[in-house]
Amino acid sequence: MRNRFTQALLAGVLAATFGFAAQAQQQAAGGSKTLKMQSTWPASLTLQDNFRYFAERVDKLTSGQLKIDALAAGQVVPPFEVLDATHKKVLDGAHAVSYYWVGKSKTATLFSSTPAGPFGMDTIDFMGWLYEGGGLDLWWDFYTKELKLNVIAFPILPAGPQAFGWFKRPIKNLADFKGMKCRQTGIVAEIFQKMGMTTVNMPGGEIIPSAQRGVIDCAEWVGGIEDLRLGLPQVWKYHYVPGMHEPSVVGELMINTEVWKGLTVQQQEVVRSTTVETFLRWWVKWQKQNADAIDEMRTKHGVQILRTPPDILIAFLKTWDEMAKEESAKNPFFKKVLDSQREYASKVVPAKRFYAPPYSFAANYYWPEDARKPAAKGKAAPLDKK
Repeated sequence: MRNRFTQALLAGVLAATFGFAAQAQQQAAGGSKTLKMQSTWPASLTLQDNFRYFAERVDKLTSGQLKIDALAAGQVVPPFEVLDATHKKVLDGAHAVSYYWVGKSKTATLFSSTPAGPFGMDTIDFMGWLYEGGGLDLWWDFYTKELKLNVIAFPILPAGPQAFGWFKRPIKNLADFKGMKCRQTGIVAEIFQKMGMTTVNMPGGEIIPSAQRGVIDCAEWVGGIEDLRLGLPQVWKYHYVPGMHEPSVVGELMINTEVWKGLTVQQQEVVRSTTVETFLRWWVKWQKQNADAIDEMRTKHGVQILRTPPDILIAFLKTWDEMAKEESAKNPFFKKVLDSQREYASKVVPAKRFYAPPYSFAANYYWPEDARKPAAKGKAAPLDKK
C-alpha cells in the first residue's frame, strides 16, 4: 500500500513538473516580445505618463512575456506621422488622439468624442457608446475598411474636459478673438476658422517657441497640469475655461492589425483590460494634478483664470452642427457614426440629466464662488465669473 502511494505521489509530482514546463514552453512559443510604440506627446507630459503606465501594467500582467517600448513624440517618426507609421509597421502601435487624422477623413474626430461631447455626452457616456452602443466596432471599421489601414484602436486616455485656451489679451465676446492667430488642431481648427479665428496647426512642443516669437496670439493645448508642464503660464496670463471643443476628449492606443493577430489570445485580453485600467487609474490621478496646477498657475505665475464668454460657446455649438450636417450629406460613414452617437446620446444624456444633480449644486453649497471676495493669504481666489 505504501509503495503504491509513493508511486502515485511521484507520478503526481512528475506530472505537475512537466505541466509547468509545458506551460512555460507554451508561453515562450506564444512569443516573449517587445512592441515598439510611439506617442504624439512630449516625454515630460502626463499624457505620456498614461502611455508609460499602460506599458508597465502589460509587462507585469504578462510576467514579462509582452513588453511595450513606450516612446515619446519624435523618437522614431514626427508626432503627426504615427498613424501611417503604424499602418506600415514602422511602429507596432501608437498613442495619440484620433482627431489628428481629420485630414484623411472628418469622421476621425468622432472617435475622440469631439467636438461638443458629442450631443452633450460626458466621458462616461462616450465610453458607454463605445462599449455598449457599437462605437468600438465602428472605430475598427473606420480604420480597416474606410481608410484601408492596418490599424485598430482602443480608448485609453480621458484627457477632458479641456480649457478653452490661453490668450495674450482678455476677450469679452466672440468679436474679440476674430482675427487672432491661434494654435488649434483637427476639426476644431476648421470650426474656429468659420468663427473668425486664424488657426495654425502644430504639435504641442512647438507652442511655446511660436508664442515667444509672436507667431501666434493664443493657443489651446489641454489645461491644468499639461499646460503648466508645457510652460504656457510663463508666456500668457489670460486663461479661459471652459471650452466646448473637447469637453470629453478620449485618446487612443493604436495597434497594427498584423501585430495584433500575432499576439496570443491571453496577450490580447491583457491589452484590452489594461487600456480600461489605464483609462481609469490615470484619469483619477489627473483630476488631482489639475487642481494643484490651477492653484499654482494663479498663486505662483499670476495667471487670471476667466470664464469663457457664453456667446463663444453657443456659436461654437451652432457652427459645429452646421459643419456636421454638411459632412453627413457627403460622407455616408460620417453620418453612420454620428447617427449612432445621436441615438445613444438621446437615451443616456436626458436620463442622466433627470437623475444627476448639477455638479455646481453641491459644489457651490460647499465651495461658493464669489469673485468679489479677496483670496486668503497663500490661497487662490475663486474663479472670476466674468
